[in-house]
Amino acid sequence: MRPASAPSRRLSSRVQATGHVWAYWHCQGHDDLSPVRDMSIGGLFLETGKKRPAGMLTRLDFLVDEGQVRADAVVRYVLPGTGLGLKFTAINEKDRVKLAGLLMRLRRIHPAAELP
Repeated sequence: MRPASAPSRRLSSRVQATGHVWAYWHCQGHDDLSPVRDMSIGGLFLETGKKRPAGMLTRLDFLVDEGQVRADAVVRYVLPGTGLGLKFTAINEKDRVKLAGLLMRLRRIHPAAELP
């Protein structure tokens, strides 16, 4: 008998962020502002039509109710015409606390929308 769904390889669950979080990001000498579709303590998905190759380093800045959050990330995967999946590679401790607060707030806004 097979399980109803395959277990996730993610270390932390994602939460829907659409309409609540935008990220200013810098990659390959280009800057952009994009909505965040979903995120976790380990990374996020940016909605953008811009392509960046997997492995590219990215600098992210969020200005959210919890304060300014800055992080370094790497492009993990690309969905052409949809966006980029990014994995956080460095976040200082103060910004990690703010990110955790943001995730808690988003979970209250979308309690049933937690993604695998």
